[in-house]
Amino acid sequence: MITQQAQIKLNLPLALKEYLESKASRFGMPLAGYIKHLILKDVESMDYPVFEASDRTIKKAKEAIKNRDKSILVEDVDKFFNNLK
Repeated sequence: MITQQAQIKLNLPLALKEYLESKASRFGMPLAGYIKHLILKDVESMDYPVFEASDRTIKKAKEAIKNRDKSILVEDVDKFFNNLK
């Protein structure tokens, strides 16, 4: 599974950057990897946010389960949608 990624630009005072590079090199890590490690350590005890499904979503899910016997297997999604035109 490929996890979606986001790029973040971070401006640091030069002294802090040099300090972080020094710490990262002690662990044999690149600076970006060390910063990721620090962030993960900071959030590791937090619960991942959980969101309640809306009433509409629950209704549609129950409908889909009820009608699953009418489902079809689509091998080529692009071809399937092109044929709907």
